[in-house]
Amino acid sequence: MNFKHPLNIGIIWGVVIGLSLAMAHNVWADKEMASALPLEDLRTFTDVYARIKQDYVTDVDDSDLLKNAIRGMLAGLDPHSSYLDEEQFRELQIGTSGEFGGLGIEVGMENGFVKVIAPIDDTPADRAGVKAGDLIIKLDDKSVKGLTLEEAVKLMRGKKGSDIVLTIVREGEDAPLDLTLTRDVIRVRSVRNRVLEPGYGYVRISNFQSKTTRGLLDALDSLKKKNEGDLKGLVLDLRNNPGGVLTGAVGVSDVFLKDNQLIVYTEGRVEDSELKYSASTGDSLAGAPLVVLINQGSASASEIVAGAMQDHERATILGTTSFGKGSVQTILPLNDSTALKLTTARYYTPQGRSIQSEGIVPDILLKIEGASDEESTALSIISEADLEGHLENENQEVNKKAREPKSIVTVPKQTKDDATDYALEEALKLLKSMSGTQQAKL
Repeated sequence: MNFKHPLNIGIIWGVVIGLSLAMAHNVWADKEMASALPLEDLRTFTDVYARIKQDYVTDVDDSDLLKNAIRGMLAGLDPHSSYLDEEQFRELQIGTSGEFGGLGIEVGMENGFVKVIAPIDDTPADRAGVKAGDLIIKLDDKSVKGLTLEEAVKLMRGKKGSDIVLTIVREGEDAPLDLTLTRDVIRVRSVRNRVLEPGYGYVRISNFQSKTTRGLLDALDSLKKKNEGDLKGLVLDLRNNPGGVLTGAVGVSDVFLKDNQLIVYTEGRVEDSELKYSASTGDSLAGAPLVVLINQGSASASEIVAGAMQDHERATILGTTSFGKGSVQTILPLNDSTALKLTTARYYTPQGRSIQSEGIVPDILLKIEGASDEESTALSIISEADLEGHLENENQEVNKKAREPKSIVTVPKQTKDDATDYALEEALKLLKSMSGTQQAKL
């Protein structure tokens, strides 16, 4: 096809205008507003499209060009909106149910490299020693510079049992590290539990799935049986939990709150995005003290739980400031096999706080012995505010009330040979100090 011919340019222009008008009719027809189409920008788009078709070094498929245009459009909005092709859409549907293929790692893109938000418990990434904040610069000797996040993720996928070498840059290390991971089918058991000491339980939630609430209730039943009675206190560990489905966070919060207490609400531009979620099942711990552990790898749904517990003074939040993802993504199917993952709302804690790009500041901040304020947040290597194109926080006046921790606890600096979980030790000490009382108010 010769795109120098004005007729061909006109055909492309006509198609784009037709699609734009159809979109405008569907989106705006029921609103009392008129918005002029950006005709000059659309004309530029058709010119670029035509020049690529005619002058690019190799022939490019029309479908690929349009899909890339869609991806670019979404990537320019924020770090969490994206186009899901058939494979990505299928994996998303499988992943929310707790089983998917890969390495078991939550990643984002920063300055052209892949950055680890959090490894998932008991997965190849976790077992190989991948840590939150690691910067992946090579995949099997192939530089990730210049790749899209989707392309990098596709390289990390593969047949179960096959190996891949991740070359990572880690803060505190003088040279890049090569970690060999063996790909596996990731079956995520999102809830684990154990007894810390008689009367004191521990529940770890690694991510939020559709079945997480049921898993939490089963874990509490198991702990009560092991303890042969009600618990004196519980540690809920949400560290390095990258989030998951919103209903999972609502359900987990519901387990610890009184009836009708607000858990979270969302606001967006369309009516469907304005929702409120409140507790309805009663407190399964009957008011026993609760400590929630968070860190910089605690994101999204984890922050909803921590925020609800903090606002209702139901739990003491202990750790370091969380990731700061306060937006809601909706999956909008385009057909049976593809979809948009689009940011459609912001969520707010019961007291109206937005944690977007700021995170949940813990009630008790853990500070590393001998470290500066910046160094003391051990996992403050990446946060929502570090991601290019992140949404700004529009609710800073309300947030000011909860920005400062109520107390600071200093813990020893972790060494490579030291496996002590100092945050968990502090949580247990706190529970014991509250034993026989209702949830302490700092």
